[in-house]
Amino acid sequence: MNFSINKFKNELKNELINHIIPFWNSLRDNEYGGFYGYMDSDLTLDKNADKGVILHSRILWFYSTAYLKLGKAEYLENAHHAYDFLKDYCVDYEKGGVYWLMSYDGKPVDTMKHTYCQAFFVYALSAYYDACKKKEALTLAMQIFSTIEEKAADKLSYMESFDRDWNVVENDALSENGLNAVRTMNTILHLIEAYTELFRVSNDKKVSDRLEFLLQFTLDKIYDKNGKKLLVFFDDDMNVMGDIHSYGHDIEATWLMDIACDILKNNELKEKVSNMNRNIVENIANIAFENGSLNNERENKKIDKSKIWWVQAEAVVGFANGYSRYEDNRYLQVSGDIWNFIKNYVIDKRNGGEWHSRLDENGVPDSSKPMVEAWKCPYHNGRMCLMLIDNSILVNK
Repeated sequence: MNFSINKFKNELKNELINHIIPFWNSLRDNEYGGFYGYMDSDLTLDKNADKGVILHSRILWFYSTAYLKLGKAEYLENAHHAYDFLKDYCVDYEKGGVYWLMSYDGKPVDTMKHTYCQAFFVYALSAYYDACKKKEALTLAMQIFSTIEEKAADKLSYMESFDRDWNVVENDALSENGLNAVRTMNTILHLIEAYTELFRVSNDKKVSDRLEFLLQFTLDKIYDKNGKKLLVFFDDDMNVMGDIHSYGHDIEATWLMDIACDILKNNELKEKVSNMNRNIVENIANIAFENGSLNNERENKKIDKSKIWWVQAEAVVGFANGYSRYEDNRYLQVSGDIWNFIKNYVIDKRNGGEWHSRLDENGVPDSSKPMVEAWKCPYHNGRMCLMLIDNSILVNK
């Protein structure tokens, strides 16, 4: 196999330092706080657009982790800036939890309390605490963790969508498939992600207990052993809704859950999760990798072959993780092939652009999809670079 891991890492580092970070630096809002919330596909910035709490949590995680990996003071300064916006405007100190959406000047626009959004806030503050050791950040992260466990956890798993007063409301924020699912794989996955980061920096047993629960719950209720995939949407009793296979979430879940098990150091659980993840990685490589990129998903018998920016980024990380753990050179080649696809098609070559959000099956960018919005952030692509430029995941053999 003609593949240079060092060249791969150098290219990722260059993309991170010279493209992704400068783009997001330019979106810093020094007048009202935080970062601007919307830029259309023509690169027109709307400074008065609403600001997503998930977007800002992901930005905080990104700059905190960039500082931890690269040590540049301006990254920590941008992390402080994102943290201040989240702490000062996005937390409901009266009723607990964090909001969903803020106005450009920090007023609540959508006061929904979603478990998914709470999880990203915990994830971000954990990384921020690791970067600057500001005790109030860890205290706030633990408070939101406790709120999740008090308000969202039930006898089965977690409820997801609530109004400001924590009354359950319709859960339609995480589905583009027209399904009003009560519970979702996506929320469980990102609780795992958040609790992994929180346990890493806090070593709190309550956090590790819930993390172990979430991983075992995934094994028991979300993993489809026969299909070697994760089920996506569920009703209140965890009955499956729809016939959907999300290729991007599958490959993302494998490396996130592997890292969770590394940090927990529960060998029995780690072996079970590792076996599951190995099956998922193999399955995704066989059915979703096509023409140098990863297809998006399957719904019923129809395969969506569009190329979504975050799906490609997570595939690069997930297959690199598969190579490092299973010593299968095929996965390294797949990871590298998808990175080449990203370089050629997904990265926006225009001055002032970042990554195209969606491309069609032929690699043509979808002009209806914005460059920045509540979900389009430096988290997936920035994290791809951050996790692979050192030995966090991609290890030279």
